[in-house]
Amino acid sequence: MSDTIRVAAVQAEPVWLDMEATTEKTIRLIDEAGAAGADLVAFPETWIPGYPVFLWSYPVYEQGPWVARYHANSPTADGPEMRRIREAARRNNITVVVGFSEKDAGSLYMSQMLIGPEGEVLKHRRKLKPTHAERTLFGEGDGSDLVVVDSPVGRLGALNCFEHLQPLTKYAMYAQNEQIHVAGWPCLGILGMVPVLSPEALIATTLTYALESSAFVVMSTQIMSDEGARVFPTADGGPTPVYTGGGGFARVYGPDTTVLTEALDPTEEGIVYADIDLAAIDSAKNTLDPAGHYARADATQLVLNTTPRRPVLRPRDLEDALGGGAQDADRFGALEEERQEA
Repeated sequence: MSDTIRVAAVQAEPVWLDMEATTEKTIRLIDEAGAAGADLVAFPETWIPGYPVFLWSYPVYEQGPWVARYHANSPTADGPEMRRIREAARRNNITVVVGFSEKDAGSLYMSQMLIGPEGEVLKHRRKLKPTHAERTLFGEGDGSDLVVVDSPVGRLGALNCFEHLQPLTKYAMYAQNEQIHVAGWPCLGILGMVPVLSPEALIATTLTYALESSAFVVMSTQIMSDEGARVFPTADGGPTPVYTGGGGFARVYGPDTTVLTEALDPTEEGIVYADIDLAAIDSAKNTLDPAGHYARADATQLVLNTTPRRPVLRPRDLEDALGGGAQDADRFGALEEERQEA
C-alpha cells in the first residue's frame, strides 16, 4: 500500500426505483473514479434503487404500490447486479463501498457492501436500526454488522445515515482502529425544513465522527432533481411535499476535521476526490483517542457482541451460537431436551 491513497465520494442522483438503470450508473461512476486514479469510491445509503422517499411522502395506507415496486427493484446480496458491480471494482482495481436496499426472501435491509479491488466481498453489513419511518419497510441488522475490516486502503468501516448519531455504535467502530470511514447518506434535500434532518445538522454529525474517531471520513450523498421529486408526486402531479431541493454534500474530512475536498453545488452530480496519508491519524489521535489513551475503562465500558443473530438455529449452528453467550446455548439445550423427552 502506497503512502498516499486517493479516495472518492459520489454525489449523484439514482435512477429512482430502477434497479437495473441505477446499477448501470453505478458501474459508470466506478469506471470514472477508476480512470481518475481513485483507490476507493463510496456511494450513498440505499443508492440502489434510491432512498424510499415515499415513506415520508404518503400515509402508510397509500404506500402499498410503492412498497411492491421497491421490493421488485431491490437487489439480493449475491444477485447479478451486485456481481456486476464487483466485476467493475475488479476491472478498475478499486475498492468500492456501495449502499443498497437488500432483498432477502420477503424482507428488505438497508445494506452496504465493501468490495475489494479484486472484486472480493470484504464485508456485507446491514443498518443496525432503521430510523423512524424506515422501520415500516426495513429489517434490522445485528452486532456482526459493526465490524471494521482490513482492506488494501487500510482499516475500513462504514455506517448509514443516523447510525452516526448512535454513540455506542460509533464507539464500537472507533475501538476497532478504523482509519477510513464511509458515511453513507441519502438525499439531504428532503425534509430539510426539519432542524434535526437539515443538511446543517447532518453535516455536523459527520464532522463530529471525524473528530471523535480521528479517521478519514468519506461522506457520500444522493441528490434529487426537480424531475426526480416528481417520481413521488402529490395528487396534482407536483413534486413530493418533503422535497427541499438539491441535497448533495459529498466531501472528505481529515482526522483533524479539515475538509479535504472542493464542494460541488448541492444540485450538481459528480465525484469529489482527496489524496490522503494515513500517517496523519497518529497526530490526531495524540490529541484525542476516546477508545485508547483518552478512555476510562474503569468507569465506562462497551459490551460489543459481534455474533450474528438469526431467528432460526439448527444443531449445526450451535457452535456459532455459543459465541453469542451462554443464555442462547442454555435456551438451545433446553429446547433440545424437550424435543428428546417428547
